[in-house]
Amino acid sequence: MHYTADAPAVWDPAFAATDDSLLSSDQCVIRGEHFFVKGLIEIPVLGSDEVFSWGVWVSLSRANFARAADLWDTPGREAEEPYFGWLTTELLVYPATTLNLKTHVHTRPVGQRPLIELEPTDHPLAVEQRTGITLDRVREIAEASRA
Repeated sequence: MHYTADAPAVWDPAFAATDDSLLSSDQCVIRGEHFFVKGLIEIPVLGSDEVFSWGVWVSLSRANFARAADLWDTPGREAEEPYFGWLTTELLVYPATTLNLKTHVHTRPVGQRPLIELEPTDHPLAVEQRTGITLDRVREIAEASRA
C-alpha cells in the first residue's frame, strides 16, 4: 500500500561527492541551490479503511526549506501553514508526467512525513487523490511498479 522514491528526479549520484549537496531519507539539497523534502501523497482506497501512499519528493523555496528544517524536531510543527512546492518525482504509472505538479506541503507531527496535497487539477494523480482508488487500481499500480 506504499511505494517510495529514493531521491528527487533531478538527483544525480555524483552530487553525493560534493560539499554543497546532501541526500538523506527526508531532505535533499543539490548544489546549495535546490531544496527538497520527502512527503506522502495519500490516496483513499474505496470500500476500505486503507490508504495507499506514494513517497515523493517536493521542491521548496530556500526560505520554506530552512523553515521546515528549523522546525523538523519541534513539537507543534503541524500548526505551520502549508508550504508551496513542485512535485519532483516521476510516477511512471500515469500517462502524463507527474513532474512539476503544484503541491501544498502540510507539516505533520514530529516523526511523520509531510502530507503532500496536489493542486486540484484534472491530472489523473490529482483526481485519484481527491476521489480515491479501488483495490484493483492498487493491484494495477503494484504490477506496473514491478515491471
